[in-house]
Parts: sequence; C-alpha cells; structure tokens
Amino acid sequence: MTRPSGVGLIKQKWWLYVDSLKSKSFASPFTFPTRQISWLSSLTAAQESKLPLPRIDTGKKRARTNHLRSDYKDDGTNILLDANENAYGPSLSSDVAEKTPDGVNVDLLGLHRYPDPHQEPLKQQLCKLRNTHAHTSKTLKPENLFVGVGSDEAIDALLRCFCVPGKDRILTCPPTYGMYSVSAQVNDVAIVKVPLLEAPSFNINVPAILDALTNEPNIKLVYLCSPGNPTGSLLAKSDVQQILDHPTWNGVVVLDEAYIDFAPDDASLAEWVTEFPNLVVMQTLSKAFGMAGIRLGTAFTSPPIARLLNSLKAPYNISSPTSALASYAVSEKGLAIMRDHRARLLEQRDRIIQELPKIPGVGRLRGGTESNFLLYEMLNSAGEPDNSVALAVYEKLAEGKGVVVRFRGKEHGCLGCLRITVGTDAEVTRFLESLKTTLAEVRGS
Repeated sequence: MTRPSGVGLIKQKWWLYVDSLKSKSFASPFTFPTRQISWLSSLTAAQESKLPLPRIDTGKKRARTNHLRSDYKDDGTNILLDANENAYGPSLSSDVAEKTPDGVNVDLLGLHRYPDPHQEPLKQQLCKLRNTHAHTSKTLKPENLFVGVGSDEAIDALLRCFCVPGKDRILTCPPTYGMYSVSAQVNDVAIVKVPLLEAPSFNINVPAILDALTNEPNIKLVYLCSPGNPTGSLLAKSDVQQILDHPTWNGVVVLDEAYIDFAPDDASLAEWVTEFPNLVVMQTLSKAFGMAGIRLGTAFTSPPIARLLNSLKAPYNISSPTSALASYAVSEKGLAIMRDHRARLLEQRDRIIQELPKIPGVGRLRGGTESNFLLYEMLNSAGEPDNSVALAVYEKLAEGKGVVVRFRGKEHGCLGCLRITVGTDAEVTRFLESLKTTLAEVRGS
C-alpha cells in the first residue's frame, strides 16, 4: 500500500485527529490533547488551504435581503426589530447598572485571575430554574449541564462530538434556525431536510422524520426548534417523544428552546433529559432574559453527553463577569425583572396581532405566537403574498425609516414573509406607522 504524502498525508492526519477526539473522554478541560495537532503549526499557507474544510458561500446575491446589524446602531434613531432581542433590556435593575454594592457580585479586582472552568454554582441555579417537575419526578443536576458561549457553541460541539466529517449527517426541519446548517457546513457534515408541515401549524412531519431516520443510518443528530425560528410555533411534546422513541435509530435529538420563556409555563422539556439519554435541550439567556450581550447558552443532557461537551470546550469559555451577570439574571430578583419585561412584551405582541390586519397589504399571520416575534405575509395589489413586495418593504423600512425587521421570504413556507421582533410600546407605535406608509408606497396605493 502506497503511503500518502504531501496534501494527502495532511488530510489523513486531519481526519485521524478528528476521529481521536470522538474516542476520548477527558477528565478535565485541562487535558485537551493539544500536542496531537502540533503538525498543524508547520503547514504552509498553500497546504493549509487544501485541508478538507468546506467553503462557505458568502451569498453576494443574497446580500440585499438582510443588511448587517452593524449598519444600524442602537443610538436612539433606529428601531431594531430584526434580531429577536429583548427590547426592554437586560434582567438587571438600575442599582446593578450603576454598580452599587447591591448589584452583581463581580470581583473587579479579581479579573486578573482566570474564571471557574466548571461553573458549578451557576449550573446549580440553572438546574433549579428548570426543575419544575412538570414532566418527570427526576431532578436535574449540574452533571446534566453544559454551559457555553451562546447556544451556537453547543450546536457546533454536538456536531464535533457525534459526526464524522464527510460521512455522517444531521436532520433539520426548515424553516428553522440557520446556524444548524452553518455549523454543519463548517464541519463538513451533510444535511437531510424534512420540511415542517404547512403554515400556520408549522408542526414537524413526524412520519417523514421517522422514515428518514430508518432509511438514513448516518443521521446522527436531529435538530428541532421549539418554539421555532422563524415560525414561533411550539412543538407538541408527543411529537418529540415519537422521535426519541424510534425503535432502531441510534442518534441524538437536539431540542432548541431559545424562546421557551415566551411560551406557556412549564413548556420546557429540559428536565426530560433525565428520562431520555438521547435528548439534548439547548437554552439561552439572550431572549427572554435580555442578556444577548453576555453570550451565555446552556445544553441540558444526560451526564455522558455533558461530559463529552465539557471535554471539547475551551477551558475558560465563560468569563467571570458573564457568570456573575448570568447568576444575577436567574436569581429571584433577576427572574422578577424578566417576568415583568415578558409581560410587557406579550402586551405589545397582542397589540401587533390586533393592529397589523388593519393595515392594507398585510396578509396572514403564519406560525405561532409562543415567542417574541411574529411572521406576517406582505401582499401585492392582487392580494397575494409576494417576495418582491416583502423585500421592498423590508429595505424601505430599514433605509428610509430606520426600522429594521427580517425578510424571510426565501425560506420554506414563508413566501412574502417578514419576521417582526416585538418591541417596546414606543417602538411598536413607530413600526406600525412606518409599515402603513411604506406598504402604501410599495403597492402604489
């Protein structure tokens, strides 16, 4: 057998390194085998460019469908309703913002020290938050938890844990959150797509998913979003259970609950990971808690999977200030603020639902209302959902009115749709006025 050399040897070493990570269970984050990749540091630029990593389409043709957030500053002149942030701000009281002694317990003089790599106290608080016992009598413990830099770190880590590049696959249900596909592309993992059922339900197609898992043994992960993004629909517990109970498939179901705190009480299935060892439930403090700026995400799962995820993470992925702010946000004081902000957002969500149908050119609400955003059709003069109208409205709102929403018309089942994040009372007023005049201008009425 001819021994590979040059680029062929580089590729072989790369895959051997990736495979080696899957067979290891590291006792602590400090034992990550960095010496195994010393050969990477000696690569020339030309060699490195030929590593078997996927190229990512920069999508120049799609650039005009979604402007960069950096184009629109949060300086009081723009209404930012595009990123599903919490418009009422973080779950922090004014005394915290003013850095009074009653605020967050950040040791500013201790920032020369590295943070706690395990985050046990924070994990205890997060488990307490989700131990509702609405779905099981069992109790979540810190060993059920991975804490990362937003949910995106968990999405990527799961791919690296369970998928062999160039061989394995994941399953997604469009329309859904885009990072599942982005992370799969980066990790050279193929995607099997089973679209959601037609709007307005946007339920998962359970029979089609079960068939795909039966016929495609290389599917290792199923990414489900509940409430969905951009659909805003909460998945049925019974549908999720049918996938978990698949008789032959030996993979992991990943349930993304980023918006779960806008759903009815006890909707989260986080504690279900104590019943199903093949379940991962991801959550974040970016949405209902209004803490997008600290980038704190969680993954509840069985202890063996949690150990794998914690072995793959960087040793100090959560900073001390992030940990302190997150701890405050899920404390009783922080939870009270979050619930107050949520109640105000839900009032504005109901207001948008009531007022949008009164505006000529606004079509049907597509999807559910279990989140802090809504998905609406924009209609042409014939009364049909129209991508050109939706895109023109999106652009004119952003460029002419400083009101930024999201165009979602190119996603499955979202023809002519804009996704609108619920804002404050004043923001919603400005949005409604701007949308009315912009639609009239675009439709020539």
